[in-house]
Amino acid sequence: MDLNQAILFGQIVNAVYAIQPDDIVNRAGSMIPVGGINFTVATSIYANDLATDMDPNGGNQRVSIGLILQSPAGDVVIAIRGTVGIMEWIHDAQFLWVPCPFLPGAGNTDDGFTAMYESFEINTAAGSPNVVDALPTLPFAQPVKSLTICGHSLGASLATLLALDVASHCAAPFNSPAVYTYASPRVGDATFAAMYNHVVPNTNRIANRIDLVPNLPPAPMYVHVNGLYDLNPIQLLPLPPKVLINPTVACEHVLDSYLYLLSLAAGGAVLPLDATCTPPVI
Repeated sequence: MDLNQAILFGQIVNAVYAIQPDDIVNRAGSMIPVGGINFTVATSIYANDLATDMDPNGGNQRVSIGLILQSPAGDVVIAIRGTVGIMEWIHDAQFLWVPCPFLPGAGNTDDGFTAMYESFEINTAAGSPNVVDALPTLPFAQPVKSLTICGHSLGASLATLLALDVASHCAAPFNSPAVYTYASPRVGDATFAAMYNHVVPNTNRIANRIDLVPNLPPAPMYVHVNGLYDLNPIQLLPLPPKVLINPTVACEHVLDSYLYLLSLAAGGAVLPLDATCTPPVI
């Protein structure tokens, strides 16, 4: 895995996090600088948020969830953020299956993730096209050179579903996406994972081994897709071992912690941790 590319796409997902969920103004035409590259937004992506026991009406709330951007070189990126409700959803979820809705024979997928994915649209008007149908028709400023799909947490599970859907139903150059996910939950059963691995081989599934979310929904009912890049928040050498991140559930999961660990592994400039995630002094 190219660590610098993993950092770049994670920073793009962070740019999506900077947009408040209830801010549903389409960012089409705006410029977002990330990693020294000025990306142009082709469209925002919207979805119905997850419903949880704490927020049972969440599934009826239309939120901004992602962006489709293009670099000056023609590379297209679809970036999907997580949601503030993911921990509540995991706490009260039933982990029920539904058949993968867009690809016959692709097994079963989690019902909550699937329902949110099926609500994806590129604007808030009634009858708006979904992302897969809209992608080839978007007015990109440059000829499309490549497609990368990336997401964190819930957004990683949605990116996984989107990648399989795009690869299965779009023509070149969209049918061979690269995928970078961060802190992804398991998305489907063994049949789904096998189909995904066959259709979307260029996947980088980045997981902090201490993060709770990548361990859910539980195995063996659910199976991770391939492409694991393992992050260890404990530095074993030189002795004595050193804790790199404050070992709380939130700190082990947030995207800034993932980018911090990736930047340490890359050996370049180290990206900052959230101040609350600085490890305690022992």
